[in-house]
Amino acid sequence: MSTEATVDPVVALVAGHPWVAGAHAAPDGRILVRPRPSATAARPVPGPLLHECLDHWAEVYDWVYQDAQGRHTDDLDLSGWRASDTGLPLPTEHMRDWLDRTVDLVLSRRPRRVLELGCGTGLLAHRLHARLDGYVGTDVAPAAVDRLRRAGLPGTAFVRAAAHEAGTADVRRAMDTVFGAGVRPDCVLLNSVTQCFPSLDYLAAVLHEALDAVTDPGTVIVGDIRHSGLLTDHFTWLERARSPESDPDTLDARVKAAIAADEELSFAPEAVAAAVATHSRPVRMSVRARTMELNTELTRYRYDIVLHAGVRPRTGPGADGVRRARWSGHQSKGLPVALRAALSEWPVIVSAIPNALLSDAPGAVTPFALRRALHGLDAAVLLDADDPRMLAVAAPADCAYAASAPTTPVVRGPVAHEPLTAFVRRRLPEVLGDHIRRLAPDTTPPRIAVVDETGEATP
Repeated sequence: MSTEATVDPVVALVAGHPWVAGAHAAPDGRILVRPRPSATAARPVPGPLLHECLDHWAEVYDWVYQDAQGRHTDDLDLSGWRASDTGLPLPTEHMRDWLDRTVDLVLSRRPRRVLELGCGTGLLAHRLHARLDGYVGTDVAPAAVDRLRRAGLPGTAFVRAAAHEAGTADVRRAMDTVFGAGVRPDCVLLNSVTQCFPSLDYLAAVLHEALDAVTDPGTVIVGDIRHSGLLTDHFTWLERARSPESDPDTLDARVKAAIAADEELSFAPEAVAAAVATHSRPVRMSVRARTMELNTELTRYRYDIVLHAGVRPRTGPGADGVRRARWSGHQSKGLPVALRAALSEWPVIVSAIPNALLSDAPGAVTPFALRRALHGLDAAVLLDADDPRMLAVAAPADCAYAASAPTTPVVRGPVAHEPLTAFVRRRLPEVLGDHIRRLAPDTTPPRIAVVDETGEATP
């Protein structure tokens, strides 16, 4: 029997799988398959491969929260929070600072009713609930939801639900109980959860659900985002820490391989801007720097986004009335004095401030130093709209909503790193191998590789 005759029935078997759009035999004996778009789609409902990716993270975090190795107290369970370079727990005081900055950001919007998607161990729930009229948290990990329910925090409810399920009946019932029948949250919060999202399409679906859920006007806060424009910086730092003696070519190869294998989502603000631009409600966006004191990956490579929904954005040059100025440095004046001088004519955004955590440019300052120098002012520390290695300052803080994006966006680095591609490349051949063994038990499954839309095998 010829090889072609032997392979053809297997190819037909693979091609008939509901997750496969097409399959053909390669000269080297592999079967090359194209996933069906509906298998990886996020909307209108997550496709089966995307759903498996979400289930993977649910299982990981349920195990982490059950193990509870980072649990200090009921309101400070830091399980899972470890440094990427050492694998050791991040310093507790740094994590308290990280929490305080997020709480400050949320409360600066003066919310009364918060819906948190991906509440985890309740780090924010414990700190926010007493300062609100009501709080509802969702999470995919049963261990986290069960523990938070048992805590009995006044004015709260906790629901097992994924981030894209803000509009489900279970979540709506919880909000009716806590907020009042038919009352919506005025703030939807997603903090340190987007790294577990499979793709930009899923991110867009979640953001649309959040914007649908929040009042008009209201805010959607997306916190602790991994910046794709800083991904090479981040992994170069990691690989240097792991192998400080590597020559430049070896280091470059290791960095590229590590990024390709990375299982977490990272994205630039432009990805969020594109996602919310298709929503029916007008949305303004502010891109905030993380301003903790300690120099770690959480301060260097992550940022926050605040979406202000329901207020029509101004258009046209200067239509927002916000003055733009470039930072000229603080020289001998001292940072607080120089900042106050630069911000004297409000509203204003001062940009191109070198970030000392990512740049050795003369006069570079840290986000923390800016926050400390701005103490007592109605101002916000932003990422520079043109370069994530730079900072900016807006005064008053709300003017950032009108002028936080460049007229012509400049993206340094990729708009996003999407882990779904690597997950499908690994998972689909496993599923198809099981499919062959189940329907043709006497056949040894051939090697199977996933190809992209051009027909090329994914690397």
